[in-house]
Amino acid sequence: MDGYSRLVAWLKVLLPLTALALLSMLFLLSRNVDPVASIPFAETEIQERLRGQQITAPFFSGTSKSGDRVSVSAGTMATAGGARNAATDLAAHIDLTGGTRVILFSDRGEFDMSAGASLLEGNVVITTSTGYKLNSEELQTDFDAMTVTSPGPVSGTGLSGTLEAGNMRLEKQADTGNAHLIFTNGVKLIYRPQELEE
Repeated sequence: MDGYSRLVAWLKVLLPLTALALLSMLFLLSRNVDPVASIPFAETEIQERLRGQQITAPFFSGTSKSGDRVSVSAGTMATAGGARNAATDLAAHIDLTGGTRVILFSDRGEFDMSAGASLLEGNVVITTSTGYKLNSEELQTDFDAMTVTSPGPVSGTGLSGTLEAGNMRLEKQADTGNAHLIFTNGVKLIYRPQELEE
């Protein structure tokens, strides 16, 4: 047997033994991991989850009696007593039979599934396919009647410029299915035709 063959024969034994020794050292010298300490939740979040049932990233969709399509998604949703559900990071898309689309966003809100109603609160943004983008702090939605109401002030932009109002109501005409925005209680409109030309 020549030197090269002897070297290959020794390496066939030494290399697997070296690999085995390295793996053994990894397990023997590794730190112990505390499984409880590695859970990525804050103590308050754990207590909240233990108090009530909670769903992460829920998505609901359906159709109203008049044929309007509604889809709702949220960051989290938890029971708030009875048929009410409290949610965070809400987004609702409403496609009316007349062709208008209304998109609603808010930081938090409550849904009453049995009543087909919702209350959105905190940085509410209303966007319509007709060119309106409005902001409010509170928005009440009735999915059966397909109405959206802001009991407090709203501000934003529309086709003709910027506007402010004390209240706003979006309602659907029964005969055409088209949506109409009704602003009341001190409406202030600043007409900006140059924005239309751009």
